[in-house]
Amino acid sequence: MRTDDAKLRAELIRTARSMNERGINVNKSGNVSARCRRGASEGYLITPTGVPYGELEPEDLVFMPLEEPLDAASAVGRLRPSSEWEMHARVYLERADVEAVVHTHSAYATALACQNLPIPAFHYMVAAAGGASIDVAPYRRFGTPELAKAGAEMLREKDACLLEHHGVLACGVSLEKALSLAAEVENLARQYVIVRSLGEPRLIDEEEMREVLRKFRHYGEQPAREVKR
Repeated sequence: MRTDDAKLRAELIRTARSMNERGINVNKSGNVSARCRRGASEGYLITPTGVPYGELEPEDLVFMPLEEPLDAASAVGRLRPSSEWEMHARVYLERADVEAVVHTHSAYATALACQNLPIPAFHYMVAAAGGASIDVAPYRRFGTPELAKAGAEMLREKDACLLEHHGVLACGVSLEKALSLAAEVENLARQYVIVRSLGEPRLIDEEEMREVLRKFRHYGEQPAREVKR
């Protein structure tokens, strides 16, 4: 687990700004967090509520302990945490392997979420989210414990989901991986909207998707480089 330090805070701010630069978020919507340790306390750093990402300073990020019962009053920082702080907490408590969480309001993925349309196996890259589909968590009001639980439930076995009438939730073993997955979900959503406009989507069958998912366990891995002396 990483430590709450200047390097992590700078990386988290870069990730938050990258959401808008990549076009998967607009203005102050969405939020980003990273699991870390602060002294003896385990928790996560998260972006504050209501602050434009371009104006973020390292001191603006908020540390939230991962201790039950979850309580916003336990926040450590000069600003209040994102309204979705509990959704991030629930994902971390559900998934010990997750080190970062990214939440966006990207256009195409949010459009599908608003229509309660999951993204099926129309393209093999759907497997990047950890399953044969990218599903939709049922609508719950933003910033509520109910939404936090619904989002975390959807990420119990997959790494991304859509939030009905809301946006996208993605996680990963690093800030870079979580951000990359959120961008991939938006790309797939855009492709799927186009495919739907061409007629009934043609889907990859279940057996083939199982093989794709098996291959994705080691997708992108490179052999360790030999150190020359």
